[in-house]
Amino acid sequence: MIELTRRERPWARMIVCGGNPLAYRLAVALADHAGIKVTVVLPSRKEGHGPLISAISGVRVIEAPLLNAEVLQSAGVAQADALALVDPDDVANIHAALRAQELNANLRLVIRFFNMSLGYRIRELFPGSVVLSDSATAAPLFVAATLGEVPASYAQLPGRGRPTVYVAKRSDVPKDRVLFGLADTTATYDQQRLPVNETDADLVLARANGPISLEAPPPGRLGRFRRRRGRGDWPRIRAAVSPKLAFAALGLLGLLALSVVALAVSMHLSWWQAVYLVVLDAAGAAEPDLTLSGFQQAVQAVVTVTGVTFIPVVIAAVVDAIVKARLATALGRPPPMRDHVVVAGLGNVGSRVVTQLHDLGVPMICVEHDPQARGVLVARRLGVPVVIGDASRDSNLREAHLAQSRALVAVTNNDVTNLEAALHGRAMREGLRVVLRLFDDDLAERVERNFQINISRSVSFLAAPAFTAAMLGRQVLATIPIGRQVLLVAELPISANSAFIGLPVRAADVPRLSRVIALQRRGHEVLDLPAPPEHLLDVGDRIIVAATRTGLTRLSSWSNPATSGRPGNPTVS
Repeated sequence: MIELTRRERPWARMIVCGGNPLAYRLAVALADHAGIKVTVVLPSRKEGHGPLISAISGVRVIEAPLLNAEVLQSAGVAQADALALVDPDDVANIHAALRAQELNANLRLVIRFFNMSLGYRIRELFPGSVVLSDSATAAPLFVAATLGEVPASYAQLPGRGRPTVYVAKRSDVPKDRVLFGLADTTATYDQQRLPVNETDADLVLARANGPISLEAPPPGRLGRFRRRRGRGDWPRIRAAVSPKLAFAALGLLGLLALSVVALAVSMHLSWWQAVYLVVLDAAGAAEPDLTLSGFQQAVQAVVTVTGVTFIPVVIAAVVDAIVKARLATALGRPPPMRDHVVVAGLGNVGSRVVTQLHDLGVPMICVEHDPQARGVLVARRLGVPVVIGDASRDSNLREAHLAQSRALVAVTNNDVTNLEAALHGRAMREGLRVVLRLFDDDLAERVERNFQINISRSVSFLAAPAFTAAMLGRQVLATIPIGRQVLLVAELPISANSAFIGLPVRAADVPRLSRVIALQRRGHEVLDLPAPPEHLLDVGDRIIVAATRTGLTRLSSWSNPATSGRPGNPTVS
């Protein structure tokens, strides 16, 4: 049997290693492309997402508990064009990548990493490889949804000066900085990406005026969370104050205020004199005076008794709050807190959400059933309280003071747990803002609509387009979240056999599918930003586009048919 070389084969071979939701989404996306043969290596056909992956039409499935050299060889790594390693274990992915490189030095590697700083260093060992993080893609969306803000999305473009574009509300950007409209987000459940009439879009892509600090919070509500930082333990102590003692102290203070008014009016005193007498009487310095009227004597008696009572009540309230806060800390329980965010689930996504919320100064309490979870150590290092327990149990949510919180972020790996936590939260506090992670995007949309959940998203659904584009060899610069979907910012070279040659740049603008951001002319280092729509494309030109997954596939087939396997002809409107 003669094995065809890559250039002789009419198809491409793609291998995905993993049995998780991301592996399933990636296999479905690749199988949807003509001319691609997909093989999935998973630990079990019956566990996890094994049954769903095994049911994908046209996908070859290999079951292997360990990803050793023999398994990779049987999967066809030596003849493959691309390999995706999407196991959640960074070390296991590095080991598999080294084995795969020994079998095929020209293999395109797409590696999932949680620790992106390590991933970028490891990438140097594998020339041409792509390192991506699904949790890094999804976490900003959950953070923004929690705070009711636009997700902080930036893309640094190639070319001299590395210009930056970013996502913002149209009302927050000067008109001369707006490149084009990205989406109409006013429709809660049907947010149109790249609408036909871009002036209807309230979410826009804008050109930055100089460098952007990626750590700067978006405008709006985040400012008041920033101001909370540096207050020490006062918010916790304030939240721990007994309501009964607080009301008692306020009531006694009110009596003293009324006494000031009564003495000022009845004895014809100035306000300062009345306050002076009340303070002394309250401190126990009152002296009997039988020359006073009965009303004035009654006021003096009330002031004296109130003063004697007021000081012990205030001391009791403060001591009670301090003891409660310290006792909770000693017992490993979260201290009383108000207007905070409860994060349920401290896996890859949850740990990133906690880190980003902490950087923005947002107070939090976390709930996680596994004390060895990745995010537990992260939360404790940041000083964020953690309740060890199942987030689907209302007792654990009550321990996290969910009834006094402002938002719940349920991002465990279990859809049922997330949904139960969301329903418990709504029962505990009416109007609670809930951000929910669900695997099934159709279920997420229906839950959001029928249960009045603020935001429900699928992490794998958001991350899969970037992984798919990387597998197909497309240069993805950034992902832009739009509701439960994403847009890809990608660089497309115009090859010698491109269908775009001789056509204007605007030929790549397809409503609801793609929009050209910038143009890099052949031999030029400076980008045209925005791209001139009437410029006729030629070999060596490069266009930077924002596109849906379908739109990027179509543009790739037109810009370089030889590598896409799907030649086509663009139309010019």
